[in-house]
Amino acid sequence: MIIVAAGFGGLLTEWQWQAVPALWQSAYLRQVIWFSIYQAAVSTALSLTLAIPVARALHRQSRFRGRGLLLRLTELSLVLPTIVAVFGLVAVYGRSGWFNALLETLGLPASWNLYGLQGILLAHVFFNAPLAARIMLQSMERIPANQWRLAAQLGLGSSAIWRALEWPALRRLLPGLAAFVFTLCFTSFAIVMTLGGGPKSTTVEVAIYQALRYEFDFSQAAVLAVVQLLICGSLWALASRQASAGSLMPGGTVSSDQWPRRDAMPAHRRDRLLLLVFTVFLLLPLVAVAVRGFPGLYGELTHTRLWTSLGRSLIVAVTAASLSIGFGLAILGASQSDTRSGRKWQSGFIEASGHLTLVVPALVLGTGLFVLLRPQLGNVSQGLALVTLINALMALPFVIQVLRGPFKAFDPRSLRLADQFNVRGWYRFRLLLLPLLKRPLLLGFAYAAGLSLGDFSVIALFGSPSSPTLPLLLYQQLSAYQLDDAAGTALVMLVLLFGIFFVLHRLGDGRSRYRQETPVPVRKQAHA
Repeated sequence: MIIVAAGFGGLLTEWQWQAVPALWQSAYLRQVIWFSIYQAAVSTALSLTLAIPVARALHRQSRFRGRGLLLRLTELSLVLPTIVAVFGLVAVYGRSGWFNALLETLGLPASWNLYGLQGILLAHVFFNAPLAARIMLQSMERIPANQWRLAAQLGLGSSAIWRALEWPALRRLLPGLAAFVFTLCFTSFAIVMTLGGGPKSTTVEVAIYQALRYEFDFSQAAVLAVVQLLICGSLWALASRQASAGSLMPGGTVSSDQWPRRDAMPAHRRDRLLLLVFTVFLLLPLVAVAVRGFPGLYGELTHTRLWTSLGRSLIVAVTAASLSIGFGLAILGASQSDTRSGRKWQSGFIEASGHLTLVVPALVLGTGLFVLLRPQLGNVSQGLALVTLINALMALPFVIQVLRGPFKAFDPRSLRLADQFNVRGWYRFRLLLLPLLKRPLLLGFAYAAGLSLGDFSVIALFGSPSSPTLPLLLYQQLSAYQLDDAAGTALVMLVLLFGIFFVLHRLGDGRSRYRQETPVPVRKQAHA
């Protein structure tokens, strides 16, 4: 919270009231704000409209080949490097991509243009529809089994189940989920930078970057950052009345053990066709990255610049993930301590502070810190340190969501016993907490490292072109039309991300006293 407050302070130091009327007098800036809101609203509507039938199909068809793959893809959509996915989308839907080639083969006019509003909307749906579907699926999984049993006994069909069970579960979730997706689309940076196609498709996030990097207009950047914060914060304030931030994070495993749905068989073919098309939609850009990148991978691996960028990215990602895990443990530990002491309001306030970065976009926070610290930012290492700190804060809400369940599962009697024997510090963590937290800690570390590895907006602001990380190197190669080198770099990033998740998932596959699934109620035994 102190760091976020420092970011606000940095914005206020450059605040000039004369910049506010200048903002509304500029037709270009008014267009930027309007386009930012419009594309985010349309992207949110399209993402949620696609996510609802996908989530329903996944819940109805709980057992089919490929379900595990699709669920893994929905997980990775959160941490997939944006610049890598954009490269894959260009390879599939660009002017010389696979989609236009297919249209020409079928004798249809290949007039699809990826750049501009249509490309931005496609990329936002690619990233946010699977994330929204996963969160909706988790909400459906929380519907009590006795309600599904009663629906089966009453012979309810698909429409009746939607009205009686699914819609009530999603209705409480949708306002917050819509605000979440809108914020992600509104603050999208790499997508607009690469697929915007010109000034008509510029968003507030890109305008802030241009004001800082090219125009050196810190006052205009501060005003735009405040405008962006007011829009996102107001939307979250309205949505928070009906949904909590904790319910908007993909966390835990989705169980396939549920009461059989009566409407599963009638919708069997339709559901599987929808899920097949959706899986192909998510896989095609990743396959395109592999196909385009593999031929030139050997040549790219011989470049020293790739390895230095890779090392730089790994240092930033590992350090940011470690900081995020540390922040998350401290916040949840303090929250649980206040809860046990009866200070519920203080406990909620501490935990809510870990979700501030959902409301404060990365570039807004980075802008404030950049303005505040710019006299001291004199070398590359200081810029990378600030990038690491901001990345750790941006991953914190996801880390808290993954760790919250294990913290609530702690046995109060064991904690009291540890207090009585004065088991504290490292011994308390190693003997009592670590066996319960091993798998969630590794999963949270994977999420935080993946988010930091694919960061582009913050590194574009604080990074040095002569010392890039992998996302910045890939953007430089794309800007210079070095497509073969860019393909190799994109493939390296993709393999690195999959490798991080694979290794950490394997390390966390050991026994754990806590499983992130719906607990099975235990019947009380009658005493004689």
